[in-house]
Amino acid sequence: MLWYILRRVCIAIPTLLFIALVSFWLMHIAPGGPFDMERAMPEIVRANIEAKFHLNEPFLVQYFIYIKNFVQGDLGPSFVYHDFTVTQLVAQSWPVSAVLGVLSFCISVPIGMLLGTIAALNRNSRLDYLLMSLSMTGVVIPAFVLAPVLVTVFSIHLGWLPAGGWENGSAAFLVLPVLSLAIGSVASIARVMRGAMIETLNQPYIRTAQAKGLSTAYLLFHHALRPSLIPVIAMLGPAFVAVVTGSVIIDIFFGTGGMGQHFVSGALNRDYGLVMGITLIVATLTIFFNLVVDLLYTVIDPRIQV
Repeated sequence: MLWYILRRVCIAIPTLLFIALVSFWLMHIAPGGPFDMERAMPEIVRANIEAKFHLNEPFLVQYFIYIKNFVQGDLGPSFVYHDFTVTQLVAQSWPVSAVLGVLSFCISVPIGMLLGTIAALNRNSRLDYLLMSLSMTGVVIPAFVLAPVLVTVFSIHLGWLPAGGWENGSAAFLVLPVLSLAIGSVASIARVMRGAMIETLNQPYIRTAQAKGLSTAYLLFHHALRPSLIPVIAMLGPAFVAVVTGSVIIDIFFGTGGMGQHFVSGALNRDYGLVMGITLIVATLTIFFNLVVDLLYTVIDPRIQV
């Protein structure tokens, strides 16, 4: 197990370096720059600013300077928010994205698994068709459509919940963003869980247990549930990263101040350091949770060796 973890860490290091290189290159070939203004600044001023941030250095030199600082825990300065470093901006926005993501994840996983299991146990019934129709609807409706619909219903027409803001994570301000993030995840998990559960229930050992007269509840919890979790867990790693790092649409629409909002503003303003910092954080979390998922396989199914 330890050797497997060390091997994955050794693979993760060049992966992160490659992601950083591609992201750095894409930011630099994009038109415009962080110091482009409506009024052109004097050349001497531009030259001094670029020298301060090493933007006058060759591309690879800039890249290695950034990697050296990143290894030391320094995500670099923000070219737009002059009073803040990237580390400070991420420290401010990360708790918001983490709270929204963890809450939506904790809601979507059990509900999605429950709905998928119910649909599988009632396969080809009206309940199954209803649940899967709702799941398909949740999958195909994008967040930029779902969020305005929720605001229109619960904020404008009913007046139950605020339409946006954060207010230090007050419960009323969490409901709509969390629902907007969770509904799509619930739908995806339910569909995967249904397919995995149906496949498990069709296995010979399940039919043998049914022939012995074991109850459905006993079969479900002692024989069918754990094998059915493997495909679900495979999608939970990337899904967890997606909801924890925050949705760009959710952050912008509800004005929560999460990392997605900073990522968009950084990309539009060519704030290289901010975009690179958030990109590497997301990449690191993705690699880490994929490793966690692989290790969970061995817990659920001891036959799987890593």
